[in-house]
Order: sequence, then structure tokens, then C-alpha cells
Amino acid sequence: MELSRRDFLKTSGAAVGGFFIFGALNPEVAQAVSHKILPLKKEIGEKTTICPYDGSGCGFIVATDNGKVVNIEGDPDHPINRGGGCAKGASMRQLSADNPWRLSKVLYRRPGGTDWEEKDWDWALNEIARRIKDTRDNNFIEKDGKGNLVNRIEAIANLGGSALDNEECYLLSKLARALGLVYLEHHARI
Repeated sequence: MELSRRDFLKTSGAAVGGFFIFGALNPEVAQAVSHKILPLKKEIGEKTTICPYDGSGCGFIVATDNGKVVNIEGDPDHPINRGGGCAKGASMRQLSADNPWRLSKVLYRRPGGTDWEEKDWDWALNEIARRIKDTRDNNFIEKDGKGNLVNRIEAIANLGGSALDNEECYLLSKLARALGLVYLEHHARI
């Protein structure tokens, strides 16, 4: 028996329609078939959340599978952003802790060097603290040219990034001001 293209489409449509009608009449069978034989959809957990970055309160849907974030997207039912997201919010997945492309080691390149070296976190934190203290001690300005008490450092600047949420920005600015920094900026304003 030879089937024309039109006959093949009619037969296929009837078979698919019959499957759906049979499933609508018998939900237990349809559920068993769809989950056991034809796993058309993978079950993942989805929860709604609020973007932590700029305080606008945009809503997002976070999808997880076995405790790992697999997707983050704008919540179309949220009244503020209606499914959209700014650059920071749209890139939240890249910033999550279980992102396989996120760096997990300290990489250091010596001044004038061309190769990266792996260092441990204790070394990196001590090196950062030492360099900040040395720079502050060598460049601290207690009084300005008119004799006014200023207690500031102009040799260090702080440039915040969009990967920081509101609380982290607050703590970073408090630390910078406690050190006497006057040059505080955020790259979203530049």
C-alpha cells in the first residue's frame, strides 16, 4: 500500500488526536504514559523571587533541579517588571554559586608577568589587606593645604560593580569611608 503525503498527515493527525482523546477520557493512563513512556517534560522546581540588585523589586522565576539553579528568568506575572529584567537581573544565573563557568580559585599574575598562578584564599586576602594598608599609610592626608582636618586617602579608589547587591554595596561603602577614601564610584553611573 502506498501512502501519499496527504494521507500520511491525515493518519498521523488522527493517531495524535486519538491519543489525546483517549488521555482526556482516562487521566490515569495519560499521566502514566506521559511520565513513563514519553517523558516530554522534565519536572523541575520553580519558585518566584525578587531581584536583589537595584531595589526596584523586579520579580524573577528561579528553576532548580536537585538543588542546583538551572535557569532564572523574568516573572511575566510580576506587576513591576512583567517578565523583563535589566542587565543585572537578566544575568543573575551567571552570578549564582553553582554556575559551572564561575571562577572558584584565586588566579594571580605577577607585575610584568604573562602567566596566571593559582593561589590560596588566605594568601590573597592577606596580600590585599597588606597592599591597602601600605598604600593608606604612605599616602594618608591628615590636613589639607589650608590646615583643615580632612583625614582622607586619595591614592585608593573604590569602584563598585553590578554583581553586588544592595547590602554588599552598603558594607563596601562603609568600609571605604572608614578607610578615608573619597573616590567612591559605581560602574552603573559611569
